Amino acid sequence: MPKPSSQLPAVITDHSRVTQAILDFVSQIPDSTVEGSRNPEQEAQRLATRAAQRAALTAGSLALPPGPLGWLTVLPELIAIWKIQAQMVSDIAAAYGKHPELGREQMLWCLFRHTAAQAFRDLVVRVGDRLLFRRVTYSVAERIAKTVGIKVTQRAVGQGISRWLPIVGAMGVGAYAYYDTGQVARTAIAMFNASIETDDPEGTDLTPPAG
Repeated sequence: MPKPSSQLPAVITDHSRVTQAILDFVSQIPDSTVEGSRNPEQEAQRLATRAAQRAALTAGSLALPPGPLGWLTVLPELIAIWKIQAQMVSDIAAAYGKHPELGREQMLWCLFRHTAAQAFRDLVVRVGDRLLFRRVTYSVAERIAKTVGIKVTQRAVGQGISRWLPIVGAMGVGAYAYYDTGQVARTAIAMFNASIETDDPEGTDLTPPAG
């Protein structure tokens, strides 16, 4: 019997599709209806718990189909979880009264720092209690997304056996989504507790190269 990882569809074995999905996903920052809070960290923890529960339920539901059918849900699952996490980051920013400071650089940092911290070495610099973000060009954003995409693909392959175990596999996928969303929330809370600055010395060009 072939190994589960040998039967992965191209949507997972080709990490470029995950990379493009990341680039498409962070092109817009979601709005928030959350109002500024007198105790933003407590409100952020409440928002994080709610988002983690939603992420676990969403991921677990999408992972229910066993075997090859389960693999077809991997990319939709990733995008669904990122959507929940991005909305959570947006809401946390609003709770801190810092939604206007939330750009694509900050969103990339919050969503994927825990996945591939080395990808952000040229994007974010900590100076005391400040976080200095550099505006990213399309090529830099693409490089970050590619590094993250490879990590996400490797994790999906490493967890492949869970896709062949109905119910039990779905529970494991859901538990990981809960944990992963908690990591995103931790990064966001730490960021909004700091002073955020954005450096744009050379201008920004986020337009994909022609051709």
